[in-house]
Amino acid sequence: MAEAPETGGTPRRAARVILLDERDRVLLLHGFEPADPSETWWFTPGGGLEGDEGWEEAARRELAEETGITEIELGPLLWRRTCSFPFDGRRWDQEEHYYLARTRQTAVWTGGGTELERRSVTGLRWWTCGELLATHETVYPSRLAELLGTLLRDGPPKAPVRLETERA
Repeated sequence: MAEAPETGGTPRRAARVILLDERDRVLLLHGFEPADPSETWWFTPGGGLEGDEGWEEAARRELAEETGITEIELGPLLWRRTCSFPFDGRRWDQEEHYYLARTRQTAVWTGGGTELERRSVTGLRWWTCGELLATHETVYPSRLAELLGTLLRDGPPKAPVRLETERA
């Protein structure tokens, strides 16, 4: 995760990945608020664009840094979302692009990433759509189970879908 601007500035641009394995399970990371480790959630791999990096390039780099997975077939842009949330003592405003990717590679948590990621991510897990629908844990984006179900049933949208803004 790169530094994020405070509220009112230009939103941080973040590329995120909906990574599916051969069994159509999606890979999510488990994170927590550094000031309150009891506040946890699951989220998709990805993070901020660096320098003049493009969205797809950032998606590949972030996925490799956060999961160790480099053997992927990067697919189309699925969704766009604007979000704003408190984390690590400040407000983060983001414009997110979600890319579909597939892999046969087994995930191995590398423990890599930024210092903030090392302080706030505990691991990762492959989830089925059914498990996402049944969980009471917090998952971002909040409609991921429904979105994944639609993706698996209908395939990628013909044009990227604008998701509702999420503000925590």
